[in-house]
Amino acid sequence: MSPIPSAALNQRILPAATPPELLRNFCIIAHIDHGKSTLADRMLQLTGVVDARQMRAQYLDRMDIERERGITIKSQAVRMPWELDGTPFALNMIDTPGHVDFTYEVSRSLAACEGAVLLVDAAQGIEAQTLANLYLAMENDLTIVPVLNKIDLPAAQPEKYAEELAKLVGCEPEEVLRVSGKTGAGVTELLDRIVATIPAPGGDPGAPARAMIFDSVYDTYRGVVTYVRVKDGSLSPREKIVMMSTRATHELLEIGVISPEPVPTQGLGVGEVGYLITGVKDVRQSRVGDTVTNAAKPASESLGAYQDPRPMVFSGLYPIDGSDYPVLRDALDRLKLNDAALNYEPETSVALGFGFRVGFLGLLHLEIVRERLEREFDLDLISTAPNVVYEVTLEDRSVVTVTNPSEFPGGKIMEVREPVVRATILCPSEFIGSVMELCQARRGDLLGMDYLSEDRVEMRYTLPLAEIVFDFFDQLKSKTRGYASLDYEPVGEQAADLVKVDILLQGEQVDAFSSIVHKEKAYAYGVMMAGKLKDLIPRQQFEVPIQAAVGARVIARETIRAIRKDVLAKCYGGDITRKRKLLEKQKEGKKRMKTIGRVDVPQEAFIAALSSDSAAPKDAKRK
Repeated sequence: MSPIPSAALNQRILPAATPPELLRNFCIIAHIDHGKSTLADRMLQLTGVVDARQMRAQYLDRMDIERERGITIKSQAVRMPWELDGTPFALNMIDTPGHVDFTYEVSRSLAACEGAVLLVDAAQGIEAQTLANLYLAMENDLTIVPVLNKIDLPAAQPEKYAEELAKLVGCEPEEVLRVSGKTGAGVTELLDRIVATIPAPGGDPGAPARAMIFDSVYDTYRGVVTYVRVKDGSLSPREKIVMMSTRATHELLEIGVISPEPVPTQGLGVGEVGYLITGVKDVRQSRVGDTVTNAAKPASESLGAYQDPRPMVFSGLYPIDGSDYPVLRDALDRLKLNDAALNYEPETSVALGFGFRVGFLGLLHLEIVRERLEREFDLDLISTAPNVVYEVTLEDRSVVTVTNPSEFPGGKIMEVREPVVRATILCPSEFIGSVMELCQARRGDLLGMDYLSEDRVEMRYTLPLAEIVFDFFDQLKSKTRGYASLDYEPVGEQAADLVKVDILLQGEQVDAFSSIVHKEKAYAYGVMMAGKLKDLIPRQQFEVPIQAAVGARVIARETIRAIRKDVLAKCYGGDITRKRKLLEKQKEGKKRMKTIGRVDVPQEAFIAALSSDSAAPKDAKRK
């Protein structure tokens, strides 16, 4: 959500709360690139909250990075007026992200709604994230409005996909609405359907005020701006409020709705979605999932927080300039306010200095967070190669949690457990063989397979998370000519034959280059890393062996040749014994230097070897 501009103060003040029976709260859910933001644009135009002069494509995508990549990263709430049969209604719409890495944004948005518009591309049909978001909506007992978008495309097959969608939702194909976000066809009927079918919000207007915080953002001038959905009672300007988890008390300086720019109101009532400004600058005092209540007449119990997201991928973030460490800490604190799925803790590295170990929901989440930190806070960062969390059981039955290969214990190990995910892959049936081959190569187990239609199949696999955090999605796309879609969820842990591969430089272990891999892939990793370092580390005055080892056994080796000074340059003629004497003297010096010399690995080599840039996901360039 975008920060509240101070210009909002000069706008008209809307009257107090709208009656709950005239409210409709809904969100738009879909797979990436199925046209959520474009449909939202048409709704904004039709309801008149954005005039033609201000209108631009993907109006609700406020961040530069969203507009550049064509993807939605942050959910955006907007209030729109709509009239049906002469009755004026207020629609609170939330446009949600489509990518699997931002599912936590979607789950929070669903908790603030009574209904969901399930959008499916009429040319592509149901995809993995369509199913994932539908199941999330069903878990929240939301009313589903099935909609086919992009019916204006030449490749659209509305009849075929309406049947698929009807079967999935449990309705008749005729009940599936056909719209075009681009041309605006069918959007009026969709808004009428939303008012007619989605129930009005429930709640007790006379009870003590209770409002759930579903998002927040930091504004440099106005402090923390909190976005809430009121469940019971009402909130008014200038009253004292209490955050129920932290017990912090604040005065409400301003309260209002987003329409789609912030508009102050005289209060928020049952079922309404809006923003609160208290002037607080401490970002830790406004937690997503907390309940806001009235200080004079507080509620007895909170609404219950959201389920905390579980990080799937861990990576180290380090400032290139060590003096930027405090700036990075403050930047992560502020970003956490706007991205509740972010988890981080301080970490130090011999090679890279002070930084943070950050937990992400996926590779795209990692890439977006890093880019936001660099753009919004003017930081230069190194991100280390992503890895997952392992549990190692030693022979004495003690269990060690390993978030970094350097923490992997030595000695006798009884068992290593790794996180496992349940992956859902949707693809055309002609690619079944290619997908099976890829999943088996990544140690996957087939759970089942269902044909959604004659030419589309859903395959379910259990896969180790470590096997899919690097380039699995890229490989899947290339093997299916871009037609496959992937969704995954954690399902626990399993024992695996994993080993730690150490990299030795002249017999000394370099922790930063260690990695935990499956036993069968240890050799390939060792050869790759040794070859990479041979090219990156400059030549020394003596020969430097680079070895990859599992325990005490060396599995791969490369040698950096010594820089050889020509000691015979000054000999022009004369006896051969004189030349031999000089060569022997040089040989002795090299031998002594080899025993006492130390290999200095330049910072650039560390950055190039540890950087995850080569593993960055390419699936997020378009929404």
